[in-house]
Amino acid sequence: MKNYGLNIFSNNNFIIKDDKVVINHKSEPSLLEITKEIRAKNIRGPILLRFPHLIKKQITNLYSCFENSISEHHYKGAFKAVFPLKVNQFPHVIEAITTQGEEFDYGLEAGSKAELILAMSKINKNAHITVNGFKDKEMITLGFIAAQSGHNITITVEGLGELNTIIEVAKESNLKIPNIGIRVRLHSTGSGTWAKSAGMDAKFGLTATEILEATKLLGNANLLKYFHMIHFHIGSQLNDIAPVKRALREAGNIYAELKVLGASALQSINIGGGLAVSYEQHQNAKVHNYSIEEFTSSVVFLLGEIMDAKGVSHPNIFTESGRYIVASHAILITPVLELFTQDYKEELLNFKEKNPPLIEELQELHKHLNEKNYVEYLHDALDHIESLLTLFDLGYIDLQDRSNAEILVHNIIKKSLYMTPNISMNDLKQLQVNLQERYLINASIFQSLPDYWGLQQHFPVMPIHHLEKDPIRGASIWDITCDSDGEIGFNPDKPLFLHDIDIKKEEYFLGFFNVGAYQEALGMAHNLFTHPNEYTILITENSFTIVNEVESKNILNILETIGYDKNEVLNKLKVDLENSTFITEKEKSDTLLKLETFVQQNGYLRTTN
Repeated sequence: MKNYGLNIFSNNNFIIKDDKVVINHKSEPSLLEITKEIRAKNIRGPILLRFPHLIKKQITNLYSCFENSISEHHYKGAFKAVFPLKVNQFPHVIEAITTQGEEFDYGLEAGSKAELILAMSKINKNAHITVNGFKDKEMITLGFIAAQSGHNITITVEGLGELNTIIEVAKESNLKIPNIGIRVRLHSTGSGTWAKSAGMDAKFGLTATEILEATKLLGNANLLKYFHMIHFHIGSQLNDIAPVKRALREAGNIYAELKVLGASALQSINIGGGLAVSYEQHQNAKVHNYSIEEFTSSVVFLLGEIMDAKGVSHPNIFTESGRYIVASHAILITPVLELFTQDYKEELLNFKEKNPPLIEELQELHKHLNEKNYVEYLHDALDHIESLLTLFDLGYIDLQDRSNAEILVHNIIKKSLYMTPNISMNDLKQLQVNLQERYLINASIFQSLPDYWGLQQHFPVMPIHHLEKDPIRGASIWDITCDSDGEIGFNPDKPLFLHDIDIKKEEYFLGFFNVGAYQEALGMAHNLFTHPNEYTILITENSFTIVNEVESKNILNILETIGYDKNEVLNKLKVDLENSTFITEKEKSDTLLKLETFVQQNGYLRTTN
């Protein structure tokens, strides 16, 4: 049995029992039984499963680790956190975050007008709102309205122009003035894909000169008493703790200097996000080099040390970690529709009375293949198929010969794979490259795993059942989009092996894990495939309940989303059908009924699998 790296990426959230992946919580239901219960309602295509207890687990762990570090290092400030809405704005995610985080006063971070309105409407009473990103006068005024409405809100200044607008709005209105924060542009940079979030060429933040100018502007406008926070962010998915420590020292000294220079109301440092999540599932893969415990301890200790050296009171610590909170809560389950080499069935062989010599040699290799000779015979077969394809291109063999060659070679490959325990690792690695199976999944990588397409971000993937069997097929995964980029190719350095399943006889489901952060927000309707059906799973001591079903958009609604008049589209289809000839009125009526049914379904394939 292969565990597919569950011990690396799942944080003990999922385990294998009775040859299936089960949720390691209370009654421990399997992903397969949840999937089958949903599919019993005639649901086809991919499904997204949400587990809100995993959001609660991450929030609790974040707070408890910081509280433990604060206690251990005798730190005098408090810990607070907000969830950045850009990571996942979907309703049932935000519902879980605000519900599960209420006891901690867990807040929300907004980076646009729409996100700010969402935060104002969903935030818990005592939780904090932070507002980051570029802002115009209207968005800044929304921040004032939020403060007037009783929200504990901080507007983070990204440039001196924004600060001047805040001063302007404060002068023009009698609305309550929100807390003001300043994002500092650090010299220190982060690590990994998003290292450019910090450094002197970063998109956001004020330089040292601009920070000093900002404090003067605030003082002259009599707003220095609202300057409560400095903010920095050195990147998402930080894989190294060392840049974090450098950034903390730099930001901590900036904070302390500002306090000494007279920013007496300053009371908080927002260290942004960046807590890494493990997406790897191979033992030798590079993962982040720190634990949550080391991260929190480093933050608390370094800030305390700097403040004590400067004679400054300890600031409150804010974080904006989003990926860490929600990545693990969502799993994409998709059925496999086809294994492409299963089309090469032996019963389709159709030999002639006289066959080309290489075909006859392939017949002999296929007939006499055994555990002693299979490596040699496999190499011979691969050589023969290359020669035969060249002969076909030159016109020396016909299409039936080519078909027979392909069937024989693929069956030699399949037989050889069951004998691979005796092969050397170097030979096996090369064979895996040459002998991949293509698994067609009923999903869109562009829609559900856009970071794979855009960033080559690996997502843990494994079968959710059949785990009693040895997975012998080196696997490439193809989605159903009409695009060659819709593929997760086989990587011999990080190989994925799946089972040799006859899809016509039994179902085969793959689970893609840790898809709860950014993927839904970034998912694109390539080929007009839209967000899959989603379900929230509540697990009790005895069973589980499926709630919050959100159906994937049907075809007409998809077209309406991008600007088409769905009634006009449907009417045109009906008129064309009604004006058609060569079919009876009964056939027209039946066909119209089918048409109306089809356009009310989503765009994913509705096979029996």
